Formats: sequence, C-alpha cells, structure tokens
Amino acid sequence: MSKPPGSGNKSAKRRKIKIQAKPLRAGEMRLIPLPIADEIQPGDSIAYHLLESLRRNRGSFQSGDILVIKHKIVSKSEGRLVDLTMIEPSADSRAWAKKYGLDARVIELALRESRSVVRRKNGVLITETHHGFLCANSGVDVSNVDGGRRAVLLPQDPDRSARQLYRELKKRTGLVIPILITDSFGRPWREGLVDFCIGIAGMKPLRDDRNRRDPHGYKLHASLEAVADELAAAAGLVCGKLNRTPACIVRGFHYEPGPSRTRDLLRPAASDLFR
Repeated sequence: MSKPPGSGNKSAKRRKIKIQAKPLRAGEMRLIPLPIADEIQPGDSIAYHLLESLRRNRGSFQSGDILVIKHKIVSKSEGRLVDLTMIEPSADSRAWAKKYGLDARVIELALRESRSVVRRKNGVLITETHHGFLCANSGVDVSNVDGGRRAVLLPQDPDRSARQLYRELKKRTGLVIPILITDSFGRPWREGLVDFCIGIAGMKPLRDDRNRRDPHGYKLHASLEAVADELAAAAGLVCGKLNRTPACIVRGFHYEPGPSRTRDLLRPAASDLFR
C-alpha cells in the first residue's frame, strides 16, 4: 500500500521536534531524574557521570538548581566497599544474627561503624554512627552493590564529599549548584523509609522562620524548617532503589546560600527526650 503524499516528510519533521519543558510558574518546583546506566567504580568522577547523563538526555544544569544525590554512588566512588568474606563476626554478632536470621558479618560491620548502640531489640539494631547519625545498622547496606558479596559503608565525611562535588561541578559548568547527599532512614513512630540529608554544600540546611508572623499575625516560635531533609525526601520519590536513578535536580526551590554542615540537622543528645 502506498503512503499518502508527503507522509514521510511529516514523520521526519515530527522526529526532529524537540520537546521544550514549560517554564516554571511562581511557587512551582520540578524534580528532574538523572539516571546513570554505568556501575560506579572506585576512583570514578561523579561529576563526569552526572554531566554525561544530562548530555544523553539533552539536559543541562541551570542557575538556581540543587543537586540531590544518593550516598551509595558517592561511597562507591570513594571505595567505601567491604568484602564480606573478609569479615570475621564476633560470637555476640553471630548469636544475634542467628536468633533473627540476619547476616552476622553485616551486624559486625555495623558495630564497627558505630559510636554507640542506641537500641537493640527484635532483630533491629539502631546505632549512632561516627558521624552522629542515628540509623539502622550504621547505614551499612548490601543492596545495589554486587548481589550481596560486598557491603557499602557511608562516606567517611559526607560534608567533605559534598564540598568536593560542589567544587568540581562549579569548575566544569561555571554554575553554583548546592549539593545534598542522602540516605534512606527509618523514623521513630512511623513506618517506612524516607531519604534524609547526610551531606551538604552550598546552602543552609535549615530555614529559620522563628519570630516571623504568619498570615494571621501570630508570631512563630518553633518554625525551624529542615529544608535539606524535605528536599532529600522529595528527591527520593524519583531516585528509587530499582530504577538506576541515583540523583536528581531540584529546580525552582529558593534556597538560602551560606555555610553548611549536616551537624546542624542533628539534635544534641542533651535535648533529645528519647535518648
């Protein structure tokens, strides 16, 4: 059957059309996933892989963007990988793991990566890491590594990792792009995991609205908003564990530039009612 006159040209024209994203409206925010097909290896440049992802998808960073990145590819690039066959669990770790059907080597690693044990009950091990994070198993994880042969640890200094990536992207793009490094933590009183900020550079992690007045004239007293954690959680919706998308761009959020450290998000033990 012959094609209608001119139909081939129309198809060619359609293929050449580049879809332009609509400009953001006031108050609108956009989350742009950055998939990475290649497995990150120790020594790899994260900035290179991210820029390659943008190039393949015909995208680019823009002024005002924030980059949110899962810690796992940062840890891999920094060589924070442990061969589990090299871990000899203690008798205590073996007994705990056997009781709850866990991997004793992971328990042993979690204890080594901890500053203290906060809770240990019903097969759940909550620790305080050397960074000061309160999380399960000190953040030690075997998912999305190599099928269970190795475990990945948190970056040794996530803020330093964020600063290094911040500087490298600025050098490569000429843009100032705040960096948030995240990990999935559980939460007291709530089921499920949520992404939290564990490393930051280029923006303040908290927005302080105390002493400002709401639309009804009431002066706010406790409104210290953890914007870094909120952005991390939002980015977690597109940076899933199963779709090889370890990073995303947050576009449209008006952040406050300034000195940044994750420590500002951590509640001191002296004011923590549950420790």
